[in-house]
Amino acid sequence: MALLHRAELRPTKLELLVGWLPGRPWFAGEAGAPVTRVAAYRFDDPAGAVGMETLLVRAGEGPVLQVPLTYRGAPLAGADRFLVGTVEHSVLGRRWVYDAAGDPVYPPALAAAVLADAGQAEEYFEVDGVRQVREPSMTLSGSRTDRALPAGPVDEVVDGDPTLIRAGGVDLALVRRPVPVDDSAGAPAAGRLGGAWSGQDGPVLLAYAG
Repeated sequence: MALLHRAELRPTKLELLVGWLPGRPWFAGEAGAPVTRVAAYRFDDPAGAVGMETLLVRAGEGPVLQVPLTYRGAPLAGADRFLVGTVEHSVLGRRWVYDAAGDPVYPPALAAAVLADAGQAEEYFEVDGVRQVREPSMTLSGSRTDRALPAGPVDEVVDGDPTLIRAGGVDLALVRRPVPVDDSAGAPAAGRLGGAWSGQDGPVLLAYAG
């Protein structure tokens, strides 16, 4: 479960992405244009220390881009190439924002969704001691396989579309520009993660295991 805070961020996550996205090899859209949120989903960090949120966004009138982020309370050693930037959180203080592909907490969570249909984290607020659940903005659909989930650090990240993440003996492909599931001939029939949101004609491919 993901505890959310009613907080102010400076800059906002979307403002941070305006400057970061155009430098990615998989970027498509209008460089410098406002970035808008289409939908989002979260995974749980078992240790409860790192926030994991995947944003589906557009830059201007460009296509939907998938941007998984991690939020940390301190810099992640050896991960400078994956640093998106820092934000000031009115409740939690300074947060270091990373491209989740290079954060060791992310591959096991993504693999669990792809290979074990683990789904997304339930999001909630605490208001006067009462838990208020926030309705998800999209749905996820993974596979149920008998493949082992990765353990250990990230071995390699090859940025592109898809972004390839090799960790603990598992190869994961993160689709940066999601395509309709019916058009994803290159992905295996088993071991894939699809998603859908309001206004989307049909499910799109978000990730798959090689």
